[in-house]
Amino acid sequence: MTHRLDDIIALFDGLFMPGYRTRLVRGGDEPLYLPADERCDYHRVIFARGFYASALHEISHWCIAGARRRQLEDYGYWYLPDGRDAAQQRAFENAEVAPQALELLLAEACGHAFNVSVDNLGEVKVDRDAFRQRVEARAARYREEGLPPRAAALAAALRAYYHQGYSREGAIELGFTYAPLPA
Repeated sequence: MTHRLDDIIALFDGLFMPGYRTRLVRGGDEPLYLPADERCDYHRVIFARGFYASALHEISHWCIAGARRRQLEDYGYWYLPDGRDAAQQRAFENAEVAPQALELLLAEACGHAFNVSVDNLGEVKVDRDAFRQRVEARAARYREEGLPPRAAALAAALRAYYHQGYSREGAIELGFTYAPLPA
């Protein structure tokens, strides 16, 4: 199965530009979320280096962020680069469980490989397997309790497009049935 960036960009933009004024944008080395401002009249979910997995990950953060956080650069979150100490790594992993669980489910919806990201190349030993178990447990809860509406809409569109033979437009229309446009 081929995962083209143009497809996920078109599906995301088709679902979320009309009501949320948000676009998925291919970026450079680092991902970033930028709210609309005087230079750009729409919000931007910017994923790194043209990687499909990065697009899924950044979309997952956007699907969790509430309306207030979506008005803040990078949703108002802190980010510490590689080299975190043990306490910083625990805080990072705690903040990443839910987004990576959504990323896992979105990856399943489109048939793309998923790998947890502990995102730390420093001196601290990271237990990738324990983190993966936490992510999988959270994904199981999402399956049982339901996805957030925007994630449910995109998951439905991805499944329709990648597994059920829908056109982009048809997949977008199906996605709208899961998450009506905001008032």
